[in-house]
Amino acid sequence: MSLLSLHGVTVAYGRTEAVHALDLEVGAGQVVCMIGANGAGKTTTMRAISGLIRPRAGRIVFDGTDIAGLRPHQVAALGLLQVPEGRQVFAELTVDENLTLGAWLVSDRGEIARRRDQVLQRFPRLRERLGQLAGSMSGGEQQMLAMGRALMGQPRLLLLDEPSMGLAPMFVDEIFAIITALKNEGTTILLVEQNASAALEVADTAYVIETGTIVLHGPADEVADNPAVARAYLGG
Repeated sequence: MSLLSLHGVTVAYGRTEAVHALDLEVGAGQVVCMIGANGAGKTTTMRAISGLIRPRAGRIVFDGTDIAGLRPHQVAALGLLQVPEGRQVFAELTVDENLTLGAWLVSDRGEIARRRDQVLQRFPRLRERLGQLAGSMSGGEQQMLAMGRALMGQPRLLLLDEPSMGLAPMFVDEIFAIITALKNEGTTILLVEQNASAALEVADTAYVIETGTIVLHGPADEVADNPAVARAYLGG
């Protein structure tokens, strides 16, 4: 059953179409990845889903509701939460304050504390830095914080936009281990990632996007075995 589906979604910046008539499905409990070169339209698609950009045409259906006209906070309130490209933590706030903001819809302090404890168990490095300003942490630690902040909202669908971008290999391994753990727990994830090899390994379904159009999709292992994909994205 599809939790999220895009039907003929077109997004433009002025007269320039960044995404054209895009169709995409994310089944409940699945990890779906979208791979493609810089400028292919991956982040634009994510921004359209989360309400940051309004599509020029098409429908974005989340759990049976067309969300294409909703504002970002309305989309987030439905349980569709994004970890944006570049992390975008609140640099002048502490780690603890960043995490608390992730539970902005929750008024019960006991519930917020329970969620924080769950996040800190998943990201023990953050527990050591609760009082530290987020902007003073390394890129890998900030990525963990951005993911933890989203998980504080207990997402029904987690959007991960380039989670490994600019990270040292050690942190890339840690981030993908966490994504794998979330998958095993049944979290539904839409993943945009330039590290195509790692993305295809963790995903159930994959979409390849070029110049704003889906050119190939299917089971992730079959997409990984496609010779054109191997040449373009896997170094094969």
